[in-house]
This record gives sequence, structure tokens and C-alpha cells, in this order.
Amino acid sequence: MAMPQASTGYVRISRAAGPLGPSRTDSTAPKKTLWLPTSRTSLMRQSKAMTAERRTGLLAGFRAYWRWKSRSRGGRPRASAEVRALIREMSIANPLWGAPRIHGELLKLGIDVGQTTVAKYMVKGKRAPSQGWRTFLRNHADGIASIDMFVVPTVSFRLLYGLLILRHARRELVWLGVTAHPNARWIAQQLTEACGWNETPQYLVRDRDSAYGEVFIRRVRAMGIRDRPITARSPWQNGYAERLIGSIRRDCLDHVVIFGERHLRHVLRSYQRYYNEGRTHLSLNKDAPVPREVRALGRVLPVPVLGGLHHQYVRV
Repeated sequence: MAMPQASTGYVRISRAAGPLGPSRTDSTAPKKTLWLPTSRTSLMRQSKAMTAERRTGLLAGFRAYWRWKSRSRGGRPRASAEVRALIREMSIANPLWGAPRIHGELLKLGIDVGQTTVAKYMVKGKRAPSQGWRTFLRNHADGIASIDMFVVPTVSFRLLYGLLILRHARRELVWLGVTAHPNARWIAQQLTEACGWNETPQYLVRDRDSAYGEVFIRRVRAMGIRDRPITARSPWQNGYAERLIGSIRRDCLDHVVIFGERHLRHVLRSYQRYYNEGRTHLSLNKDAPVPREVRALGRVLPVPVLGGLHHQYVRV
């Protein structure tokens, strides 16, 4: 047996193996070589290699076990991604619906899924005990109008008052009025002119400004409109009108010097036409309150609005 010293920290042991076992005299027998570590570093290196091989083998066995455990055993087929998305959309859009109601709608659409599948993919959320103010505005948007006033200073530091009336259904700016001395009689007259022969809204949302006096309240009731003043110091309850006032300031009044009442009335009427007919809105899927047609043919031309402050692009 030869035991030469290896330079890598291992010792090679060679033995002759005969047909009946190891033999020291048979020189023609094949040699068997065994490498043994001779230092602590070599032993640790070999131990780490064996541990990595053992870990790889365990992971492979674990994957094979779970592949066998998770194999298909028949039963109801899994719902497609489109059906799962539709279930989630229905549950979000109809928070008062449960799994049986959504399941019934899916059956009427020709989608054969189980009720337990519907319950599994519904969006779970905490339901409010009753509808809030935002839900009320969204559910009754077709019959709601908002009214609010804002202040505009002139070049001579004179204060003018603007009045707007907004329909919630299409965010249409129905009326813009201007005066230097707002009172209940003037506001009632503006409301009458805004509605005209058109259908009056069912609800009118306003703040508790003292300008809305008894004359205005009687006019609202005579027109068959339900007066809905918001809570004191809660402008967020009239959020649509407040947001529109902010848009008027950012898009127009902050960039124009107002000389007087007549000038302000002209500017606001120009902005009203641009707002209703040209300006796109996120809440309307990038459409205008007065729907605009999509034209893909023709040359694009810009139409200046408010003296070039804004532009509306058309095809001719």
C-alpha cells in the first residue's frame, strides 16, 4: 500500500482488488484509489460539499412530493381569469350584493360557475352601515344640481360676485352670473333663468350662506326642487361646485385682469362655452359635458379660446 503525500491536503490510498477481494500480490488486478482528507480544512470542505449535495437532494424530493400532492384529481374546472375579473368587478360595483345574487347574474349571462367559486373570488370589504354623502351624490347624480358663489377682485380692487349652477349628471356648467350686490331675490332670479323651460333638478345642494334668504327658499320650493343645504363649515359636501370654482380660477381668472362687471361676465361666458363644449373631463372618460365627436380625418387646426389662453383642436 502506497501513501504518497498530496499537495492538496489529501492522501491517496491505492489497493489491488482481485476477483475474490483485495490482494497485495496480484499486480495485474485493477487499482482502486481512495482519497482521504489529511487536514481540518480539507475535512470541512468535503463536509460542505456533502451537505450541499444532501440539501439539493432534499429539495428535489420535496418538489416531487408537492407535485404529486398537487396533482389534479378531477372535480369542477377552475374559473377563467375573465370570469374571476367579472366577479370582482360585480362585487365592487354592487356592494349590497352577496354571492347568491352575483351567482344568479352570472347564470343569466351563460357563465356556469358554482356559488362557492363566486364567494371565493368576491372582493371582501367592510360594508358601511348606511350610504354616505358621496354615495348619495353618485346614486342621484342625474337629479342633482349644485349652486355656489365666489369672489373676483377687479383692477380697481372692487369685489364682484360670481354665481354658478352645475348639473352633476354630465358636469355641465348650466349658469354663470355676475353681480356686485348678491341677495336672495337676485339668486332666485338667476336660478329661474338657468332652468328656463328645461327639466328642473330634483335636489339642489348649496351652502348656508346668508345670501340664500327666504325669497330664494320659497322660489326653490315653488319650482318643485328639494333644497339640500350642507352642514355648516363642510365645503367638501359641495365638492363638485368647489372643484369647479377652483378650475375657473386656475384655468381663467388667475391669468386675466378683470376691469369691471361687464368684462367679467364676458370672460365667464367664454369660459362656460369652452368648459361645456371643448374641455375634456376625467370623470366623463375624457369627454366634454356636451359630447364631442371623434374625427380622425382632416387637417388639425387650433381654435383659440379666451384670447389664446386655451385652444380647442378640430379637424377640417
